[in-house]
Amino acid sequence: MESQVVVRTNLKDLALKGRGKVRDIYDLGETLLIVATDRISAFDVVMPNPIPDKGMVLTQISRFWFEATKDIVYNHLISTEVEDFPEVCRPYHDILAGRTMWVRKAEPLPVECVVRGYLSGSGWGEYQKRGEVCGIRLREGLVESSKLEESIFTPATKAEAGAHDENISLEQVMELVGKERAERVKAVSVSLYQRASEMAEKKGIIIADTKFEFGIAEGKLLLIDEVLTPDSSRFWPRDEYRPGGAQKSFDKQFLRDYLLSLDWDKSPPAPQLPQEIIEKTRERYLEALRRLAS
Repeated sequence: MESQVVVRTNLKDLALKGRGKVRDIYDLGETLLIVATDRISAFDVVMPNPIPDKGMVLTQISRFWFEATKDIVYNHLISTEVEDFPEVCRPYHDILAGRTMWVRKAEPLPVECVVRGYLSGSGWGEYQKRGEVCGIRLREGLVESSKLEESIFTPATKAEAGAHDENISLEQVMELVGKERAERVKAVSVSLYQRASEMAEKKGIIIADTKFEFGIAEGKLLLIDEVLTPDSSRFWPRDEYRPGGAQKSFDKQFLRDYLLSLDWDKSPPAPQLPQEIIEKTRERYLEALRRLAS
């Protein structure tokens, strides 16, 4: 896979709705165009260097999972093929190709729906302090990267730009979206994770945890945003899994580990990335796509 590097789009004939850390979003009226750029963030800070092909990897992996899970829950994807997009998008074919999703509009729920099958990241930190994650008590004696006896739903708030998400309990989700909807997104999130975990394991990838986002359109629950990508999940190589510490990964944990080795306080501006780190991060993203889509 070789594509032009896209750091920021400026599609003058389209209405820019907003820019996230990675995606540029355009409003097409009843629908949206979500362009995955090659920007990369860590610790909620966008890095000064892009990762070539990253946006294409995110879009192609999301497309794979939206197709593989559409029987579990509706999703917002209409197409990833520029030829299917509205006519106004055609002049931008070369920029949009391979890295863009044309999607239905939905009203996003104010919750990050995280599911964990392994103890890592902030979940491991919480367990060390309190023996629980998001109010869920776990058995004693677990180590970093332990496989959990069953996957757990550990939601988080959606932080404003520059702030950090905070883990919350299911009860707090109920306060935000109502009891019935909270129970529905929990059940759907766990079902999605279990389906994806089983499929990925056959391809040599452990999905340690992942984050889903949902929206409401015409009264229906929709899976939105990206899904089960290396940006929203921890992907570990199954054949190298060893509980008791951090794992090798196909996601941006490699970049985080590099940044943690520096004298940087995790606030902007982020440091320039060496070419070796850029290339090795790119290789991990591409390997995740190769394994999943093969």
